[in-house]
Amino acid sequence: MKYINKKQKIVLFIIIIITLGIAYYTYTIKINDQFNIEEQNLEVEENKIEESNKIEEETTKIVVHVSGAVRNEGIVELKEKSRIADAIEMVGGVTEDAYMKDVNLATILEDGMKIYIPTKEEVEKQRENTNDSVSKDTNLDIYNNGSNTRKKNNKVNINTATKEELDTLPGIGESTANKIISYREEKGNFKSIEEIKEVSGIGDSKYEQIKNLIEI
Repeated sequence: MKYINKKQKIVLFIIIIITLGIAYYTYTIKINDQFNIEEQNLEVEENKIEESNKIEEETTKIVVHVSGAVRNEGIVELKEKSRIADAIEMVGGVTEDAYMKDVNLATILEDGMKIYIPTKEEVEKQRENTNDSVSKDTNLDIYNNGSNTRKKNNKVNINTATKEELDTLPGIGESTANKIISYREEKGNFKSIEEIKEVSGIGDSKYEQIKNLIEI
């Protein structure tokens, strides 16, 4: 029987160590390569997401003008589909004397819109002078996109009218007025007066009654 001498054992041990070292080194390189590839892929995806977000931000911004009884009057930039509440928050909120009863904070904003918050004193003076709703006065228009809720032709602007103003239209009661307001809050301002027929409860017959009394 042939025995392995001490010198051969040392040589064998060294060969085993070298083999294990090569195997470990090869395994480590593969792991590092795989990690680097995954890291690069992750970085590429993050860059794509960042670029996409930048493009989205650039293409979905709107600018509105907030004035009246607010802490910091001025022009603010908001995301598309923002609401009046968001614009007021951007200017630091309203002052203590702000009249907020007729302001629908959930109204969706459009680019170029002006939001005016009147004071309680302004409202009281207007009512004393005209015995009319604050929103009918040009100077106290709460929110608009270049026109008042009611113009001199006495038509109702279906994009900015309050529930009370919509209720003055023939065949439009409180329930339908609420539906009109809910529709424009969910889908934005009406693009034409004919679009009001999309509101539940307003068919061709009712539209014929009100079409000469409304505008956008």
